[in-house]
Amino acid sequence: METAASVEAMRAFNRFYTRHVGLLGERHLDSALTLTEVRVLYELAHGEVASPTDLARELSLDAGYVSRLLASLEGHGAVTRTKSPDDARRRVMTLTAKGRKAVSSLESKTQERLSTLIDAVPATARARLVQSMREIENVLAPSTSGAPVFKLRDPVPGDIGWIIHRQAALYTEEYGWDWTYEGLIATICGNFVKDFDPENERCWIAELDCSVVGSVFLVRKSARVAQLRLLYVEPSARGHGIGSKLVGACIAFARARGYRSMTLWTNDVLASARKIYQAAGFVLTKEEKHHSFGKDLVGQNWDLKL
Repeated sequence: METAASVEAMRAFNRFYTRHVGLLGERHLDSALTLTEVRVLYELAHGEVASPTDLARELSLDAGYVSRLLASLEGHGAVTRTKSPDDARRRVMTLTAKGRKAVSSLESKTQERLSTLIDAVPATARARLVQSMREIENVLAPSTSGAPVFKLRDPVPGDIGWIIHRQAALYTEEYGWDWTYEGLIATICGNFVKDFDPENERCWIAELDCSVVGSVFLVRKSARVAQLRLLYVEPSARGHGIGSKLVGACIAFARARGYRSMTLWTNDVLASARKIYQAAGFVLTKEEKHHSFGKDLVGQNWDLKL
């Protein structure tokens, strides 16, 4: 997506979100405080910040502006300045009893308002809503606190539809494929669900920091041959070896079930996927030109002896 279009999409979302959750009022949640003042109180109540400098850094605000906010909060009787127990030269901010009461009241009101919003969302869409918010956070501010939490799991209701949607959208964005590819994915997924053989077939969903970031299917092609299908990894999650882990899970399962070989079909433009297949030991056995999904492509068959 072009930068200008991305900027406009983000601005439109900001306008929608701030209006939808009620952030546009001059005073937050009918209190005597602005939203920024409430955020400062929240940091003092829950964070490790204590000095004006800490607050300015944590909230990415101008130091002078933070000083004026703290002066206003002192005027409301919500905070007080004291000497640091570790350094008498350093002033730290603490909540007064009035400030703690204000935070408690505001958090209750926030909980009530957001609960009302969430309750209005169909239960089947709530997981998608939470996942989308986490995805926004992960893309804009990747975690630096440590290694991302990764796991492979079985699909749950909603995952198959999500796979169809994400792969269709992703391949249109990255390769310009048209909507006929979505029809192919829907057919493959539908047949998998309809004819699912739990003893000999699997689908894995990849999660990174609780967000769905990829998937793969292994289906029974014959008594001796397993077929790997629909490998995909979200662009935001690439570089963590997730594609290799998904393919590795397929190979391990196929061997455990006694398959003699694995096969897959892909297209030569999917360079990243081909590198994963090659690294796992797959060998290119056939190539054929075709016109599909609105593009001239070169289809490839890759095989692996187990």
